[in-house]
Amino acid sequence: MKLPIVAYGDPVLKKVCVDIDETYPDLQQLINNMWDTMYNASGVGLAAPQIGLAIRLFIVDTKADEEEEVFKKVFINAQILEETGEAWAFNEGCLSIPEVREDVMRKPNILIRYYDEHWKLHEEKITGFAARVIQHEYDHIEGKLFTDKLSLLRKQMLKSKLDNISKGNVHTDYKMRFPRQNKRR
Repeated sequence: MKLPIVAYGDPVLKKVCVDIDETYPDLQQLINNMWDTMYNASGVGLAAPQIGLAIRLFIVDTKADEEEEVFKKVFINAQILEETGEAWAFNEGCLSIPEVREDVMRKPNILIRYYDEHWKLHEEKITGFAARVIQHEYDHIEGKLFTDKLSLLRKQMLKSKLDNISKGNVHTDYKMRFPRQNKRR
């Protein structure tokens, strides 16, 4: 089932999320719904806060980047343990912030510990585009958005565009929930 994506300005996007355990209700169905939602919106990652849940869960599928091998995983209770290498800029976007793309600096290598959807614990090093997508989604479960990484001047330049997004004055091909509008589309 395709779920509405929460738009910029919703308080859930600024919450530090809580861990879940194996008893979380209907977790597999939630993960399936997140895949459907992400693919429907042509995303490469989706975090639970983006569908209104303040839990430490996100998914990543980098198939959209044809230069790198496919990387498709579920991350539960993830913790980035280390970020290394020289930070590099990449033009990022976010399903919760449609029509806004900005260069964001991130380090190319991460060491992450997480559970998969079968509750198997992993600790692995990830590099390149997959690491960047994970860092972006990880920021979501930490209550951060890519716009938080921009300069104060750049944020000021985007203010009216971001306000319009929160009011629902934006076009998307997927369902969204807007914090300053009572209806869904």
